[in-house]
Amino acid sequence: MKFSVTTPIYYINGDPHIGHAYASVAADIIARFKRLDGFNVHFCTGTDEHGVKVARSAEKAGLEPQKFCDLMSQKFRDMSAAVNLSYDDFIRTTEARHIKSAQAFWKLLEKDVYKSSYSGWYSARDEEYIAESDLVDGKAPSGAPVEWMEEESYFFRLSAYQDKLLEYYEKNPDFIAPVSRRNEVISFVKSGLKDLSISRSKFSWGVPVPNADGHVMYVWVDALANYLTSFGFPEKDVSEDMANCVHIVGKEILRFHAVYWPAFLMSAGISPPKRIFAHGWWTCDGQKMSKSVGNVVDPFEIIKKYGLDQMRFFLFREVRFGEDGDFSEESLKNRVLYDLANDLGNLVQRVLAFIQKRDGNFTTNYDFSDAEKALFANSRNLLNKTRPLIDKQDLNGVLNAIWELISETNKFVNDMKPWELAKTDVTRLNAVLTALCESIRSVAFGIAPFMPDTARKVFDFINAEGKSFAEIEENFADQKLPTPTPLFPKEKAVL
Repeated sequence: MKFSVTTPIYYINGDPHIGHAYASVAADIIARFKRLDGFNVHFCTGTDEHGVKVARSAEKAGLEPQKFCDLMSQKFRDMSAAVNLSYDDFIRTTEARHIKSAQAFWKLLEKDVYKSSYSGWYSARDEEYIAESDLVDGKAPSGAPVEWMEEESYFFRLSAYQDKLLEYYEKNPDFIAPVSRRNEVISFVKSGLKDLSISRSKFSWGVPVPNADGHVMYVWVDALANYLTSFGFPEKDVSEDMANCVHIVGKEILRFHAVYWPAFLMSAGISPPKRIFAHGWWTCDGQKMSKSVGNVVDPFEIIKKYGLDQMRFFLFREVRFGEDGDFSEESLKNRVLYDLANDLGNLVQRVLAFIQKRDGNFTTNYDFSDAEKALFANSRNLLNKTRPLIDKQDLNGVLNAIWELISETNKFVNDMKPWELAKTDVTRLNAVLTALCESIRSVAFGIAPFMPDTARKVFDFINAEGKSFAEIEENFADQKLPTPTPLFPKEKAVL
């Protein structure tokens, strides 16, 4: 079973920030879940290195464009390592393989391409053409400055795909998510599509257009083709890969992915992706993040201060994926204290430390009473709850389901009082501890895509491989468990 997930390839004119980490970790969570579920996963990320904005940033830095790209791309590779991405491919659009792929893709579009000239407004910061009617106080809708541009250009007949796109959206209602974003895209397409300028002739930092001296590709044609490059295009037929692919993008680039990209693919005879999921933006303490304000959240600093798994957890526990969210260190600290240390950490520690007090010997007993049966059933059912949520990219919903089980399990400990059963009924105690360890294992698998290092510790505590969801169906054997250690700082674990 094939499954693919991609991040946007990140534009390298600035340093990585929390928004980049957010999209990357979201894709990583989905990729890790699918691998545990037996899928053959391809997870791609990378950097977008062409365009006028990069050329100007390189000039400002006093560097040749390629040297500037090498320097900046490495920062995003470092971020990928820092947030523990399990990617299969890191693509750079200045690589020879990508230039070959983008040029081959262009040739497939040529039946819908013609030469003309462009006169109009252009936002270098957004790398986007802006219609006069879309200007807001003389600026792009994003607030970016615009400049008047006149140049010879090749155009793609986007207007010819208006009805085809609307028909595709209707037949594939899950193609764009969340629903609110889908409605925005449909409204935009219904308002009328104009042909799109897809080459530039007044600067040279881009992929050369085949057989068209002096023209380089519009950066978005080049950038979108990265997904094909990663799948092995043009040497390989990539339609199956694309048809099973989920693109994770920021809402600000949804139009490029949900309108231009499927139109290009239709023209080229390649299947559009399975879904395009647009996530929201993060503010910081109620304010839009801005370098001038000085409130841009640095993921490296957050990881250093609070821990990697803690940050990964917070980003998807705090806000429903797809909606805007507000980042505050106070909220993060509360999540770490209450959700992680008190709920999860204390559960694992109190149960496994109790077993350790009995010389670490774990004697199973699956002759359950109704109470153990209920916990066991809900533990085994966690995967059935989370699978459809992952397939909808409802990452917050997955964590909610896991924490429902954690809450139930903590209540079970308090109700069953194993410390008293140890004095009166060892046989029943073994059944209670068996049900608890089943729950802990299911919880560990649940959190593994979000907090892989934490999950690995829990798997080691219970002698589990932790490599496949299939392990959840296996019963525990009698064994000696290792000594657990607290999962999170400041944890007070007492049973």
